[in-house]
Amino acid sequence: MTKTEPLRTVAWVDGSVRLIDQTVLPARLVFLDYTYWQDVAEAIRSMVVRGAPAIGCTAALGLALGAQSLEDADRAEFLRRLSEIADVLRATRPTAVNLCWAVDRLMLLAEHTVGGAAEIRRALLAQALKMLEEDIETNRRMGRFGAELLPNEGTVLTHCNAGALATVGYGTALGVIRAAVEAGKRIHVLADETRPRLQGMKLTAWELAQDGIPVTIIADCMAASLMRQGGIDCVVVGADRISANGDTANKIGTYSVAVAARYHGIPFYVAAPFSTIDFSLANGDGIPIEHREDVEMTHIDGIRIAPDGVPVLNPSFDVTPAELVTAFITERGVLHPPFTAHIAE
Repeated sequence: MTKTEPLRTVAWVDGSVRLIDQTVLPARLVFLDYTYWQDVAEAIRSMVVRGAPAIGCTAALGLALGAQSLEDADRAEFLRRLSEIADVLRATRPTAVNLCWAVDRLMLLAEHTVGGAAEIRRALLAQALKMLEEDIETNRRMGRFGAELLPNEGTVLTHCNAGALATVGYGTALGVIRAAVEAGKRIHVLADETRPRLQGMKLTAWELAQDGIPVTIIADCMAASLMRQGGIDCVVVGADRISANGDTANKIGTYSVAVAARYHGIPFYVAAPFSTIDFSLANGDGIPIEHREDVEMTHIDGIRIAPDGVPVLNPSFDVTPAELVTAFITERGVLHPPFTAHIAE
């Protein structure tokens, strides 16, 4: 049994959006309150908050906050200004589909809400708050389904951070691990460092240590060797966007782990809410891949580790082909191949 309820990454407090500042973990646990929607957008862009479900819910609260700040106007003008805010929020991070899904859900509600600005404001905030609770319940359902796939005793590798910090609470991949531990399974987690931002080492290891779940940090390049030695029983990761055929975008390096897992006959599971599936994309070729600043590669905590003048390539995500995925763990159940048919169902 885990010792504590995981912290809430995203919350609405006294008319402000409250976020855990994930850029300063694990050294400090800092909560930031945002009273302007523009600052919420920047928090998403600068990765104060990250993880597909978390940024989706943050964007929803950001849109609700933006609606509160708009001056009263006739309905058409109010919706036009609200749409401008929605466009800014959608553009903050291009790969995670949950962000656009959440903003689009609120914009659709705004358009169908009867009344003027006051009624729309109330409806948007109520819906955004509902989404926070939905996220936690979704993660818990995923956890219960996924826990059954994990061994009664064994070692699980995870890549990047798909825990409470990547969601409103509980987590997707780490939610599966939490649920397995709560069910009495003896799970040891290997958290690879996840270059270049080190979310596995800084965030995943911190989360699990806080909950008393055994965790060991490994370098990204160690996974295949440990698999060959029999030191990994399965892999569980999250996802930022899944195409209709099951091709999966996740943090850069996921594809390498999936290839190694397939070669060594190790199950590779993806835990993600159904909202992560982008039915507009037949396969992963159309998934937009975010490229981030060179400094993420060239510096660690402000200290330059790369030679000056050498070009840097820094895609934040890669795409794992569906044939390398053993199963998808969703809040609706576990999906096995053939994924195209089962996702459509």
